[in-house]
Amino acid sequence: MSQLRHAVLGIDAGTTAVKATVLTTEGRELATTRTSVHVERPGPGWAEQSMHDVWHAVTDTVRRALDAAGEVEVVAVGVTGQGDGAWLLDENHEPAGPAVLWLDGRAADRVREWERDGRAAAIRRITGSTLFPGALPVLLEELEATRPELLANARHQANCKDWIRLRMTGVLATDASEASRTYVDTSTGAYSAELIDALGHRRFATLLPPIVPAGAHRPLTDAAAAALGLPAGIPVVTGLVDTAAGGVGLGVSTPGQAYAIIGTTAFLGTVHATAADVRTDVGITLSTGQDGEVLECLCPMSGTPNLDWVRDLLGRRSRSWDAIEAEARTVPPGAGGVLYLPYGAQAGERAPFTDPHASAGWLGLSTETTPAQLLRAVYEGLALSLRECQEALGVGGTLRLCGGAATSGLLCQILADFTGCTVERASAGELGARGVAAHALAAVSGIDVPTAAARLLGELDVFRPDPGVREVCDAQFATFVAVRDALRPRWPDLRALRTAGGGLSLSDNHKELA
Repeated sequence: MSQLRHAVLGIDAGTTAVKATVLTTEGRELATTRTSVHVERPGPGWAEQSMHDVWHAVTDTVRRALDAAGEVEVVAVGVTGQGDGAWLLDENHEPAGPAVLWLDGRAADRVREWERDGRAAAIRRITGSTLFPGALPVLLEELEATRPELLANARHQANCKDWIRLRMTGVLATDASEASRTYVDTSTGAYSAELIDALGHRRFATLLPPIVPAGAHRPLTDAAAAALGLPAGIPVVTGLVDTAAGGVGLGVSTPGQAYAIIGTTAFLGTVHATAADVRTDVGITLSTGQDGEVLECLCPMSGTPNLDWVRDLLGRRSRSWDAIEAEARTVPPGAGGVLYLPYGAQAGERAPFTDPHASAGWLGLSTETTPAQLLRAVYEGLALSLRECQEALGVGGTLRLCGGAATSGLLCQILADFTGCTVERASAGELGARGVAAHALAAVSGIDVPTAAARLLGELDVFRPDPGVREVCDAQFATFVAVRDALRPRWPDLRALRTAGGGLSLSDNHKELA
């Protein structure tokens, strides 16, 4: 009888889907499966999930992945998942109520109150991140006021991946990256008594789980093993929050390295040796738990919806993305002088600047502007936004890339040309799951996490900047920033006109022009 292949399992519990990836310990992908998870909207701006539904999605996804992988022996497991929100548990480690997710907006008014009274500034100073409605501290206060029965039953806080690992091991713990946007001083990776006191939240301190290293592991229980179809006793590592896990999966783990994700939203992050190296005041700072290192991230709202929109707008919905790219490639860099501001999200923009009124638009049009120029301008607009993030973070050299839009060779080359970085695109998928699988592999193999991550990552496609177009790209970027900044004071007016929609009537001053 032949010996079973050894494999590691990575689980990524995202907001709308749970994914599971099985990889041999040599790095070959054997199977990837996914299960959708429903987000409940029981009130205006609310976003909740059943914790038990998430766990059932995990068991279903893992079982199907194991079936697809064939004859393997899983030797270790890693878990990542969506961050932030409030996943509150009772004294028996059962859900005190539904999980309140990171995208929940019920605490928006309280955020504005904290911005006025200085508590948001305290959070920024100590955690290195900006306050938003889905952050745990402001959610706890909001739930205490509006759902007192939930807080009365709560004894523990567990983020998404921590809840899953609790069900797998019976042990509740979190890691420094996950805890960074709660009450953590990211310069130390530990909870900050100063911040807890500044917020007046001493009463919530007992909810917080212990912080342990991402690679710390506990054995899979008999009950969880039976539910998942895995061997009992194998190690389950603590893991990382999804954005940090994606960086590990891409092989980005040392100071100065950077990576980008272009999906529904965009992301650009870089590793710093210490929190003192953080460069912006609108980003997210995550402690890595590694000798004071931090991950500084900027997360523009601009992403693939811009491309979906322009495809539909120009009547090309039935065409393949290869055909759309081919059309955009007929236009040289600079898009014939057409600029695109990629701020199409209803929520405005959040990085590298914050403006809820930000609006998208083309600039530099004429009656000779072609559809191909409009297409290329949108691709370039995404790259221009990320170049602005790149300059804010001080990133240069090489940029690792993943995400749905990374499948576009055109976008990868445009990003290389506009940033001046060599872009290395991961051909592998599910980088978050691979990142925590790397921690799992390190736990059982004796190799370090960067070596494990490189083994699991596989091949990279390389796109080098074309020095022949650098002057055009630099001019385009300078004009992009200048024109955008000139328009910003009028964005509230444009947003008001859009909100009013077709209900506006021409004023007397404009009727004569109609």
